[in-house]
Amino acid sequence: MDTTCTHCHTPDPTGSTLCVHCTTRLTGQLQQLPRMYEALAGHLAPGSGSGQGRSSKGGPAPLPVRIDVLDLRAEFEAVCGWLSAVHDARGLRAPRLAGDTLTRLHTAVAGLLAHMPWIVVWPYAHDLATEIGDLHRSASSVVDPDPRPRGRRIGHCQSIDTSGTICGAVLRLAPGETVVRCDWCGMSWPPATWTQLRAWQAENAAA
Repeated sequence: MDTTCTHCHTPDPTGSTLCVHCTTRLTGQLQQLPRMYEALAGHLAPGSGSGQGRSSKGGPAPLPVRIDVLDLRAEFEAVCGWLSAVHDARGLRAPRLAGDTLTRLHTAVAGLLAHMPWIVVWPYAHDLATEIGDLHRSASSVVDPDPRPRGRRIGHCQSIDTSGTICGAVLRLAPGETVVRCDWCGMSWPPATWTQLRAWQAENAAA
């Protein structure tokens, strides 16, 4: 029996909480997190980002690290928390998460990937996918800024979640693509839906 993916709200024939597309994206994001955590270390120095203070003689001394990047690296501990939550939900012994942050991160990622067949039917899979997606997006904005053309703006995504909230993320048609896919919720908007999409956008703007 078809169900609806709790993350992107598209029909899913597998009966899972997460559709195949969202599961594939979550898996890929998890696999990239350890590399991103390591790469963020190269952006801790103030000179690696926007300047803080001045280096000229007599000016204020720069901060020893970029606080925004330091805080972002701290957020990676949430991955360990998710593995603990999965173990608790499955009635398993708490995972052994020892060593430094990078070692624990590798352990947590490997553990979540091993549990993925169960996670895709877990009621909290959407929350996991959302938090990992947000973390991946934040880290990417620092270590992997996308140099590609952003494409043509189509407007704002009009998909509605289970609470009745409109997504509202900016939609862009990527170069060479014919279907717009929301980077936030994963909803697909083929050309046949664009007329209705514009109508909904106009209604919301008027409201």
